[in-house]
This record gives sequence, structure tokens and C-alpha cells, in this order.
Amino acid sequence: MVLIVLWQLLSSTGVLPPKLLASPSTVVTTAVDLIRAGTLPHAITVSLQRALIGFLIGAVIGVALAVVAGLSLFGEYLVDPPMQMLRTLPFYGLIPLLILWFGIGELPKIVLVAFGAAIPLYLNTFAGIRSVDGKLAEVARVQQLSRAGLIRHIVLPGALPQALVGLRQSLGIAWLALIVAEQVNADAGVGFMINDAREFLRTDIIVVGLLVYSLLGLLTDAIVRLIERKALVWRRGLLGN
Repeated sequence: MVLIVLWQLLSSTGVLPPKLLASPSTVVTTAVDLIRAGTLPHAITVSLQRALIGFLIGAVIGVALAVVAGLSLFGEYLVDPPMQMLRTLPFYGLIPLLILWFGIGELPKIVLVAFGAAIPLYLNTFAGIRSVDGKLAEVARVQQLSRAGLIRHIVLPGALPQALVGLRQSLGIAWLALIVAEQVNADAGVGFMINDAREFLRTDIIVVGLLVYSLLGLLTDAIVRLIERKALVWRRGLLGN
């Protein structure tokens, strides 16, 4: 609140010109105007669709590869090295190749989001699977659980806490990837709105777009926290202490 008051004061006195950063009151007015005109709801809808589709694809790929790599040494040698190489690649470095491969439509944007979502989910789920207590696997063998039963009753529940950490990281990086994707050859979405505003030095619209990204990030993080509370009921006593 203090920062917002200081920000408004600097803007009102002319110390902070609108070309550098619009005042908080202007940002609020602009947000209301964009909502009334339907521009902001449409941009959010387009961005959410891209984020959701890309995240779901990335999550399925990341978890599937983590299960393959986590349950066998052969899978680890086959999957883990390329994933470790891919996790170091910057988003901007991938954009030229994705445009060449998939054109300039929706597909490269969704692929970029999927790539950003898959890597942290893979790394954390893989680590979670490998941290499952070996004694539990012995108990499963004594109980003559099948391979599928071992995965369902021992491996996945044991890896769940680490996988949920990966899920939170995955969602955060998915939003970052979406920001990057929508800055390049987009004709709709929050990123396009920000990029278009940059051309006309509309810092108020840029700030509105950034706030929208932040709020969407907070919303998705809150959803994952809710899932954690529901899925990890057995950890409440420890957390409470």
C-alpha cells in the first residue's frame, strides 16, 4: 500500500512521467475501460485456453516420462539425459525453430507452454519416485502386488508430495512461457495486448496486462495449494506442528 501511494504521488507530481509508468489511478481506469469494451475478457479467455491446453499436454508428457525414468535404470538412461539437456534451453532460443516447424499459428505457442510445463513436473516427479522408501516395495512384494498395484498403491502416493511441488513450479513456468509465446506473432491474448500497447507507449495497458498475468499465477497457485491440502491430509499433523 505504501508503494502504491508513493507511486501515485510521484506520478501526480510529474516525477514519474506516463511514458515511463502510468499512475495507479490511470491503470485502474484503463482496466475498467478494457473490461467494459470486452478487450480484456477476450484476451484473458484466449490466454487461458492456450495455457490450459499447453499445460495439460506438458503435464501428461512430464509425468509419463518421469514414471518411465523413475521405475527402471534403462528408462533413466534413455529419458533422463535428454530431459536434463532440454531443461537448460531458453524459451527465446526455441521460438525460431518452433515457428519453422509449426508455422505462426496457435501450435508453436501451445508447444512452448507444454515444454515449459513438462520439465519441472518431470524433474520433481522423478525425484519423488526415486525417494520412495525401498522397504515399502518389499512389503508390496510380500503382499504379491502386481506391477500396476505397486505403482498405484506405493509409488504414486509416495511421490505425490514432490510431484505437487513440481506442479506448482510447472504452472509458474507455464505462465512465463505463455508470456514469451504471446509476444511473438500473436494476434490475440494478454501478451498480444501488452505487445500492442508497447507500440503506442501505453504503459497503463502494459501494467494491466502484467497484473492479469500475476493474478492468474496467484489463482492457479491457490488451486494447487487446495489440491495439496486435500491430497496430503496425512501430512496435516506434521504441518500443524
